[in-house]
Amino acid sequence: MQFETIGAGMPVFQKNAHVRDGLLVRVGIPHRSGKLAFHAFNEGYAAMVSASAFWNARSGRFVIPQATDLTEIDFALDSAGFTAMRAFQAKGRQRGIAGIYPWTMEQYVELASFSGANWIAQPDLCCEPELAADQVAIDYRIDATATLLEHMLRVVYAWQNELLNTWSADAVQNALRIPVPVAQGWSVDDYRRSIDLMFEVWERWMPWISAPVLIGLGSVCRRPLTHPRHGLFAILEGLEGHLPPGSRLHLFGVKGQALSRVKMYDWVASVDSMASDFAARVAARERGISNNMRHRCAEMSRWMAAATGRIKPRAGDQFRLPLVA
Repeated sequence: MQFETIGAGMPVFQKNAHVRDGLLVRVGIPHRSGKLAFHAFNEGYAAMVSASAFWNARSGRFVIPQATDLTEIDFALDSAGFTAMRAFQAKGRQRGIAGIYPWTMEQYVELASFSGANWIAQPDLCCEPELAADQVAIDYRIDATATLLEHMLRVVYAWQNELLNTWSADAVQNALRIPVPVAQGWSVDDYRRSIDLMFEVWERWMPWISAPVLIGLGSVCRRPLTHPRHGLFAILEGLEGHLPPGSRLHLFGVKGQALSRVKMYDWVASVDSMASDFAARVAARERGISNNMRHRCAEMSRWMAAATGRIKPRAGDQFRLPLVA
């Protein structure tokens, strides 16, 4: 897309996220409202919520509450790609995005616009070994993820253009947000190719949009940390200098024990984890107690306290600065 093809009055140079200095930890919340969100609000935690938390399979629609404790906190919206792929494998072709998601792109863009999320991730196809058995499958998912980014940008552009008939450019920009693109793969080379494809798509829509401030890194949560080829640290170091200028990463589902090292990569802006709620279930089973909301909230606080401790600067830390092109 060229500048002269952008519709009259269309907002330009739109950013896909606002990130702060340092490393932000988002706690995963599996609900669209309720006591876990209220606890996160009281404690001042940033959060990550999956689109599946809003989905009503019976009605085939997203349920978007008008006002909840969730809308009062800084939360981001994940597209639920891993959950969708698992459901696709179990149930076969779905009615929505790429035949894999249960919802359409238009439904997802509507959710992104009305949910109150600070930023929203594009729909993507994850590459964990249990979902992508070989390199052919990984390559397909990388290509498809870039195609889904193009699809989402087209929908957002068309809706913004339509709203300009009655809304101001500022109102349009605030209502329909630019997505956070997601890089997929399993090896460093996979992720580099995914980022290259992503940016080919992204550049076609500039300067309607600015270069991505934030890029998601998918297929992280089931990944080993130190494997020389597939480990998280090998991936992050292999992407050093390969990101678009000014872009930083969000890591989906990072392990808590990785944070003391992840904090030293300046090009990582944020991480999220559902580990606290998983740990609550495990602890309740082992101790023979009820996994009630009080227990889950306490485990959220315990996990976030540990995570916050890991990302604090310590004597001997050697922070790595991004390479200058």
